[in-house]
Amino acid sequence: MTPERINEIFRSLHLEENYNFLEDDLVKLAQAYAEEGARQERAGCIKVATDLNRLVGEKLAEVRGK
Repeated sequence: MTPERINEIFRSLHLEENYNFLEDDLVKLAQAYAEEGARQERAGCIKVATDLNRLVGEKLAEVRGK
């Protein structure tokens, strides 16, 4: 996601307060949320793989991390 798109999305939100973040701060926030989303997605994929095949799930967890 580009900094411009991050800024566009943020500006389109209707927040309770009037926040005025710097573009760099918006990018940092977006990256942090994206990283957390990716971690949760990985954990879900590892769980599905483990449920289907324990050995594959364990290897996936080893390679991709938790």
